[in-house]
Amino acid sequence: MSQYENVVAVILGGGAGTRLFPLTKERAKPAVPLGGKYRLIDVPVSNCINSGITQIFVLTQFNSASLNRHIARTYRFSSFSTGFVEVLAAEQRIDSPEWFQGTADAVRQMIPHIRDWRINTVLILSGDHLYRMDYRRFLRRHFETDADVTVSVIPCRPDEAEGFGLLKADEDGRIVEFKEKPKGEALESMRVDTTKFGLSAEESERRPFLASMGIYVFNYERLIEFLNEDEKRYDFGKEIIPSAIEKYNVQAHLYRNYWEDIGTIRAFYEANLDLASPLPKFNFFDTEAPIYTRSRYLPPSKVQSCDIDTSMISEGCILNGVYARNSIFGLRSRVDSGTRVENSILMGSDYYESIEEIQKNMNLGIPPVGIGRNTLIRRAIVDKNTRIGSNVQLVNHNNVETADGENGCYYIREGIIIVPKNAIINDGTVI
Repeated sequence: MSQYENVVAVILGGGAGTRLFPLTKERAKPAVPLGGKYRLIDVPVSNCINSGITQIFVLTQFNSASLNRHIARTYRFSSFSTGFVEVLAAEQRIDSPEWFQGTADAVRQMIPHIRDWRINTVLILSGDHLYRMDYRRFLRRHFETDADVTVSVIPCRPDEAEGFGLLKADEDGRIVEFKEKPKGEALESMRVDTTKFGLSAEESERRPFLASMGIYVFNYERLIEFLNEDEKRYDFGKEIIPSAIEKYNVQAHLYRNYWEDIGTIRAFYEANLDLASPLPKFNFFDTEAPIYTRSRYLPPSKVQSCDIDTSMISEGCILNGVYARNSIFGLRSRVDSGTRVENSILMGSDYYESIEEIQKNMNLGIPPVGIGRNTLIRRAIVDKNTRIGSNVQLVNHNNVETADGENGCYYIREGIIIVPKNAIINDGTVI
């Protein structure tokens, strides 16, 4: 039997996702749409499948209905396979009456559901990162060094280092020091010579820190030991890993390719728009390691009298007389003539309205699902099933950094306009 057959992947769904609000107002963070047709959870699940790891649990506790629905409709393995992707939502039990208190506590509470799988290794991942990794290399490093824990690390710049857990490792790659989000002198003390990890002298000078990616490989028995030692240790980065370094073999696995933590509106916005660039940092067009998602059997998109460049158009869109630059059109996006979309993400819709429904709503003064005529959308994120009327301007004229619109019809975060799911923006509105 292969070592990899005894591996279970646990994907952490994250907390309430407050930094991604209002995209997380009605959905769990891993269920947030990505790149027009995917969801964030598709990235780690696809990485697992492409790495031959098909026993996958997703842990979540906030707004998990849409995540449940997506996973149930998307990941169905053969009845002759042991593969599965299963959502484990936080639950209150007699021996564990609290909700998840942190990453380690989430895994601790879910152990009763995974301990009967006769596993020897647990791969712990995050549900809100954008990257492509072959986890077999990660696991190989873990097995070859006979590690108790292996932490995947990435070299990073000084300006981004204080947002991560930083570590130092000896010449054999064994981690000897770990500090969670240090600042000032504590941050400077974590500088390392990253040429020892294969970086060039120039690259090492630019990226002199080793940051934890928040993904780990644990020996199963050792993981149980860590979790049972002190039930007040709630977090892997802050408590479990620093404690493990003192007594056990904790190894570093260097990852040097593109990786983005999509934890904020700005990170989400920039990572999405980069996907539409001519040479994106993350490439969906990789036949060796595809990113999987739900098959929807939608018709091809219709594009008529449009001027569109440096953009992505998903299936089932109807674009009529649209000007677009550096933007993403999600599934079933419907945009009418004379509308300009610039540096924006349109997430599309979950359904099509019939002609009769459109007429009925218009008689009531309600715009159809989609975007009306002669509208200008610039530097915005428009969530699913929104109704944006004609002659609307979403441009943030006053360069506001943060704002909440009346009745929650729009929000501004980090200068980016966000129209939440199912919102209505009436004709002639200027934001």
